[in-house]
Amino acid sequence: MKTILVLTGGSDSDAPVFETALAAAQPFAAHLRFVHIRIGSGQAAMYSPHVEFARGPALMDALTRLETDSERRSAAFGDHVRAFCTRFNITMQDAPSSANGVTASLFEESNDAARRLIGHARHHDLVVMGRAKRPNGLPPDFIETLLLSCGRPILLATTQAPRNLSGTIMVCWRETPDAARALGAAMPFLTKAERVVFVGVQEKGGDIEEALNDVAAQFRWSGVPADVRLVAQDGRPIADVLASAADACAADLMVMGAYGHSRMREVIFGGCTQAVIGHAERPVLLLH
Repeated sequence: MKTILVLTGGSDSDAPVFETALAAAQPFAAHLRFVHIRIGSGQAAMYSPHVEFARGPALMDALTRLETDSERRSAAFGDHVRAFCTRFNITMQDAPSSANGVTASLFEESNDAARRLIGHARHHDLVVMGRAKRPNGLPPDFIETLLLSCGRPILLATTQAPRNLSGTIMVCWRETPDAARALGAAMPFLTKAERVVFVGVQEKGGDIEEALNDVAAQFRWSGVPADVRLVAQDGRPIADVLASAADACAADLMVMGAYGHSRMREVIFGGCTQAVIGHAERPVLLLH
C-alpha cells in the first residue's frame, strides 16, 4: 500500500480524518494525497437545505453565502494540510519515497465534485474520509455513491483520532462476495496486526461457524494471529451486534463488506452498511 487518497473538506472535521490517514500510512511509509474539491455556489445550492425555495434577493443572498463558505474552506484546506504535516514531521513532495517515510502532497480541483473524486479514488490504494457534519456541497449520499462506484476500499474515520490501526482488527465475516473482497483489500493491515478477530453473526436459519473457523485457519497458517467469535443476533440489528463485538474485543479497526443486499433495499428497509456508515464509533474499512 503506497498511495492513500485523503478527502479534505477544509473544516474542523479534517483533524481526525488526517490522523486516521496517518495511522493507515505509517506501517507502509505510504504517500498521502490530500484532495479538496472547491464547489461553486450553483452546485452547492443543489444539496443545501431550503435554497431551492429561495427566490429573488433571498436566492442571491443564499448563493453569496455559499460562495463565501466555499472560499473559506478552500483557504482552510491548504492551511490544515500544511499545519498537519509540520506537526507530524511529514515531508511534502509529489510522489512516494521510502527514504522519507510517510510523505504528502495536496491538490485542489473545482466543481463536478462527485465525478472527480470517484476518478481520483480509483487511482489510489485506499481512500480515507469522514462523515459530513453539515452540508458541504456534496450529495448527502456521497459516501454510498463512492463505495458503489470507485472499486477501492474506503476507510471511514470517526470524530476521534485512532491510537493506531494495527493493534486489534475485527473482521466482520459472512459468506458473501463483498465480505471476501473486503478481506482481500484489508490484507496489508491484517498482516501487520497484533491480533485479528473474525466475528460471525449467527442469524436465524444460518450456520456460519464452520466457515468462520476455516477462514481464520487460513490466516493462522500464514502466521497471522487469528481468533474466532460467533455471536448470537438475539433479535438485534446486526450493526448493533457487531458494534458490541467490537467493544468486547477492543477493536482498533473494523473490516466489512458493503451492501451484501442491494443498496435500494438497505435504504428502504434499513441495513448493516447504512447503519455503519451513519453511526460506527471506530474506524471501519469498507469495500463493495
